[in-house]
Amino acid sequence: MKASGRRAKGHSYEREIAQKFRDAGHPDCVTSRSESKRTDDMGVDLCYTDPWQVQCKNQERISPSPHEILATMPKNGKKNILFHKRSRRGTIVCMAIVTGK
Repeated sequence: MKASGRRAKGHSYEREIAQKFRDAGHPDCVTSRSESKRTDDMGVDLCYTDPWQVQCKNQERISPSPHEILATMPKNGKKNILFHKRSRRGTIVCMAIVTGK
């Protein structure tokens, strides 16, 4: 798949997950691409999802690993989560657990 097709697929998935957040009680949820370049540059794909910070990936293999993606997201007291969708395999959600160490 061409880069433009992968990019469009990823943007579509971000909008899909944003809609799920709106349906689940976060009516102001939007993609960070439309709201905040700074937030998007920090690896957070959705805005107004407190207490969650969301990264969305719609690709067969993700690199860096989910652990690395979550580790690079902001550490500001919010819960970092990663939605990963694979064709014909569905979506999984990973969440970083912050310990008191």
